[in-house]
Amino acid sequence: MDRRGSTGDTGGGRSAAARDRDAEGRARNARPRDGLGRPLPYGVDGVERQPEGVVRTPQDTVAEAQALLDAGKPFHAHEVFEDAWKSRPDGERALWRGLAQLAVGLTHTARGNLAGGARLLRRGAAAVAEWAAGAGEDRPYGMDLAGLARWARELAESVERTGAAVDARAVAPRLR
Repeated sequence: MDRRGSTGDTGGGRSAAARDRDAEGRARNARPRDGLGRPLPYGVDGVERQPEGVVRTPQDTVAEAQALLDAGKPFHAHEVFEDAWKSRPDGERALWRGLAQLAVGLTHTARGNLAGGARLLRRGAAAVAEWAAGAGEDRPYGMDLAGLARWARELAESVERTGAAVDARAVAPRLR
């Protein structure tokens, strides 16, 4: 037991000392995940995880994210956008962060967290629209930012109106 009265158990019988780490010693959660990114118990088969920290070209990022969205895996698309957000030049980071917010907003609406999902969809829509206005570019790397912002706002309104989770594959956006 530590000084706060905790045993250090992080759930699933694993202690904080037994945390998953990468080769550099950074914490990495190796638990399997389902298609919407929800953690599954250790030892259960999950979907293949997106490797972290992959530097892709913008075109490869868009293609990979679209394939994941089409497969109903918006959480995993979010991870691809997050890699771009962290690796692209400063002037583009807001764009990729906004796209990651759209993907995670879709993740939450598919998981049933409608209020959080709608909030993230609107935040992502505002971010991509603001980036497009500031850059004077509505179609970077062939993406339809105005269409994506519209899609996100309409999906946010729909889930709030209906109170129903969505099928991520059925409502996935077209990036281009």
